Amino acid sequence: MAILTGLAGITTAAWVYVVLEAHRMTGMSIGMSDHSMAASMHAVVGLQPWTVAEFGGRLVMWAVMMVAMMVPTAVPMTLVYAAVARKAAVQSNPVAPTFVFVAGYVVIWSLFSVAATAAQLELDRAALLSPMMVSNSVLLGSALLIGAGVYELTPLKHSCLRHCRAPAQFLSHNWRSGTIGAFRMGLRLGAYCLGCCWVLMGLLFVGGVMNLLWIAAISAFVLLEKILPFGHAAGWFAGAAMILVGAVSLAL
Repeated sequence: MAILTGLAGITTAAWVYVVLEAHRMTGMSIGMSDHSMAASMHAVVGLQPWTVAEFGGRLVMWAVMMVAMMVPTAVPMTLVYAAVARKAAVQSNPVAPTFVFVAGYVVIWSLFSVAATAAQLELDRAALLSPMMVSNSVLLGSALLIGAGVYELTPLKHSCLRHCRAPAQFLSHNWRSGTIGAFRMGLRLGAYCLGCCWVLMGLLFVGGVMNLLWIAAISAFVLLEKILPFGHAAGWFAGAAMILVGAVSLAL
């Protein structure tokens, strides 16, 4: 219960931030005058380069959003680690606290957030994003959908997903002792999870980086793909659907 409460608290806090940030950006967009909208658009298309503070703000946004989306998908693995930790403590052979394992996992997604922020910066410079961080290019949106769909069908995707779907097997094959060992296990789990889901995160630019329903839908898909018995087959079906939608969008 303590572990679940902690994970729920982290996830809830992250989602509260994401919701508030989405409402703030929506309010700014609606409340803009024509002049301020024009100025904002100039910044978006790269006529006004990002400041260090703006890059840092976007980085925080991505990092917290990744926590909100991905920490829940690591709950099964975290609970198995916590069970091992409890058993080890009873046998007077304590292992590193569970939060160390989770910290390694979060670090991987924080590093991904740096790459995502840099990608957003480059898309802004190329005038491919709206002020609400949605692709305004049919070509870009279709390419992201088709790319995500194709990746769903690749052996690399399913190899990474297989590790994420088998907590006991993952821990038995990758167990490392000590605090550094637990952190490394979290890093490895995060790496497998990243390998499984990184292309899906590109779809945020299709539906909107601050579109709450879209964020929730991607989060739910990742979670269900990891925990449902037919998650592997669902990934194939979803991949084919993404390719079809992307191809139709490109053809219209």
